[in-house]
Amino acid sequence: MKKNVAIIMGGYSSEYEISLKSGNVVYETLDKEKYDAYRIHVFKDEWCYVDDNEDKFTIDRNDFSVKIEGHKVTFDCVFNAIHGSPGEDGYMQAYFELLDIPHTSCSMYQAALTFNKRDLISTLKPYGIKTAENYYLNYGDSINEDEIINKVGLPCFVKANKAGSSFGVSKVYNKEELKPAIDASFKEDNEIIIEEFLDGVEVSVGVISYQGETLVLPITEIVSENDFFDYQAKYEGKSQEITPARISEEYKNKVNTEAKRIYEILKMKGFSRSEFIFKNDHPYFLEMNTVPGLTKESILPQQANEAGISLKALFNNAIEEAIQN
Repeated sequence: MKKNVAIIMGGYSSEYEISLKSGNVVYETLDKEKYDAYRIHVFKDEWCYVDDNEDKFTIDRNDFSVKIEGHKVTFDCVFNAIHGSPGEDGYMQAYFELLDIPHTSCSMYQAALTFNKRDLISTLKPYGIKTAENYYLNYGDSINEDEIINKVGLPCFVKANKAGSSFGVSKVYNKEELKPAIDASFKEDNEIIIEEFLDGVEVSVGVISYQGETLVLPITEIVSENDFFDYQAKYEGKSQEITPARISEEYKNKVNTEAKRIYEILKMKGFSRSEFIFKNDHPYFLEMNTVPGLTKESILPQQANEAGISLKALFNNAIEEAIQN
């Protein structure tokens, strides 16, 4: 008997358009002989099932069910394709865990922790994970530009603490640019993180649970045509994403070990994609995404393909592992 799978997409953040693309890729790719797939749009003002005719049916949030032509549909599993809030920050995970509905992403605590760049760095530091020098600001704090520059140097990056897809990120070259960059980040989040610029090879490493094992996927090297790996570089073709990365075997072994170690320290499950930059021959950890992009342009699908794993196999495995666990 086929299982009902809800593919949640959309979300409350600036990433909703990318999420809709990811969710539709999952919908088009899932094995139709094994699953009945339902596209579920999750927005602040509505949660609804959207059929192939673009007709909408309201989700009952009491039990995450939907009534279609008088028939109530419940779900055996939820495939999470929401980037940003509420799909990547723990809210949807907590909701489904309370309802006892299997879902493909990590657990609530891991999602909330990894979505908060500052908290994640603080958690990993005692394990010896190297990160860039950083400075924290909350909305309303007094801004001491000289103190910031003394701590992280120039150039530096100003980032929204809880946002993805390079929203609210600026590269700052001089003191005059610092305040406008901080203001831009505060439009995305009320917490920001200011980091030193690491000048080295940037790589992205996918680590997933696949057939019951922790699997490190082939590494992707990021070569941005822009000043850094911003939204245009990620989604509008302004970068080269080279898989496998053109790095030495030594670098490959170091970053693979570090990425897998972080995944296991955090007791992760499902998909993850971590970013690193090499400095002094060592990978410095930047951040982890627990609901990485699944569009045709996205990095994790490229890496899975290089590993010989089709999108169908990747998605089917995520669903089966969620149900088994």
